[in-house]
Amino acid sequence: MIRGRIHSIETFGSVDGPGVRFVIFLQGCAMRCKFCHNADTWKLQSDDLRSADELIDQALRYRPYWGDEGGITVSGGEPLLQIDFVTELFRKAKEKGIHTVIDTAGQPFTSEGEWFEKFRNLMQYTDLLLVDIKEMDPEKHRKLTGVRNENILSMIRYLNEIGKPVWIRQVLVPGWTDATEDLKKEREFLNGLSNVQKVEVLPYHTMGAYKWKLLGIPYALEGVKSPTAQQVRVAENILGAGEHPQTSGEKSA
Repeated sequence: MIRGRIHSIETFGSVDGPGVRFVIFLQGCAMRCKFCHNADTWKLQSDDLRSADELIDQALRYRPYWGDEGGITVSGGEPLLQIDFVTELFRKAKEKGIHTVIDTAGQPFTSEGEWFEKFRNLMQYTDLLLVDIKEMDPEKHRKLTGVRNENILSMIRYLNEIGKPVWIRQVLVPGWTDATEDLKKEREFLNGLSNVQKVEVLPYHTMGAYKWKLLGIPYALEGVKSPTAQQVRVAENILGAGEHPQTSGEKSA
């Protein structure tokens, strides 16, 4: 039996996919985003180990609140680091008719070998992905997150190829991810996709800064302020934020 390494549970998530969501935050992330508000999820180790059956049983207690759109979202950390567990969880969720969402930054993605076959299998049980685009420029992405982004963009292209619905999320960090030329490049990239259902601009905030201090890690963006409403509107206009009619049906993975 596979057990997931759990960080925390949110029983009434309202911003983690459609409807009311039972949100499972998994432990572990290989990225080191300077604006991360969950730095306590970075380490893969966890004292909270749970099986897919345990989590689904817990989630089903809240099913009356989900309505027609709600379900289970797996977030993190980076859920794709525990791909075997997420696959088992979602397979059993679909047996119960539960809508499934993955909230991912895509960093573990590779289009080769055994991992890719596991990803293809996982997509059979995944209804929607919330995908963060941290920054379009590969070198700026490395400075912001510790890794380059070519494989992340490849994952988004692959999801488009198989018609898997995605919501794109862009965290807007003044001085880091708000450059007009980069946002325009992102819009150009998104214009080439037909599976994007929604684009969201998420204003940077410092609510997770205290976690860095508790962990004894200097906060990387000390002094950076949240974007103004005008800065957010500019980014939204460039990216075409809002809901997008999906023009392609889901294809075989």
